[in-house]
Amino acid sequence: MAIVLYDLVGLDDRRFSPHCWRTRMALAHKGLECEARPTRFIDIPKIEHGQVKTVPAIRDGERLVVDSWAIAQDLEGRYPDRPSLFGGPGGEAVTRFAQSWCAVVLHAGLFGLIIADIWQHLVPEDRDYFRASREKRFGRSLEEIQAGREARVEDFRKSLQPLRLTLKDAPWLGGDQPRYADYLAFGGLQWARCISEFPVLATDDPIQAWFERCLDLHGGLGRRALAA
Repeated sequence: MAIVLYDLVGLDDRRFSPHCWRTRMALAHKGLECEARPTRFIDIPKIEHGQVKTVPAIRDGERLVVDSWAIAQDLEGRYPDRPSLFGGPGGEAVTRFAQSWCAVVLHAGLFGLIIADIWQHLVPEDRDYFRASREKRFGRSLEEIQAGREARVEDFRKSLQPLRLTLKDAPWLGGDQPRYADYLAFGGLQWARCISEFPVLATDDPIQAWFERCLDLHGGLGRRALAA
């Protein structure tokens, strides 16, 4: 039986969540069949009889696992005979650092560049929730947060230098093969690709070349996704 993934979607079933993309790539990496169920923000309280507060969440037989990091750990422990997401305990510890870096630098930087674009690509039923919750968090309108992004994008690109330098020495963050650290960073850039036409990377950036390789992984799973 396929693992069920509750996968956040917007208009036209656009699958844009960076956290859900991490999990989709992790499942594909493990070679596990996945039924990705489209889930809107307003649907989340209704799934699994109210047991789920955020997505991604997976149902694997009798097991319900919530949160992308918990899912990755569960998949690694439950399916040790399949390709490793971390490359061992040491790799898992380093990957946790990569996750923190993505949250503080990559996602935080992207949010200010694409937040109003996200709202535009949500189903009407989700828009009020998204606007109210994000504007309460940041104390400004979505449009005010995103304003002036053309002048700010260069600083965002400079903030990705650690990622750029790492990719000088290896084709993947995982070394000679992709691992979960790659999916962490990929998820953020796929978020931007699916929700915004704004170019967050320069076309000649080595990170862009790595991102293109990621899009082609697992039979082009990422590239097949509806883009802005």
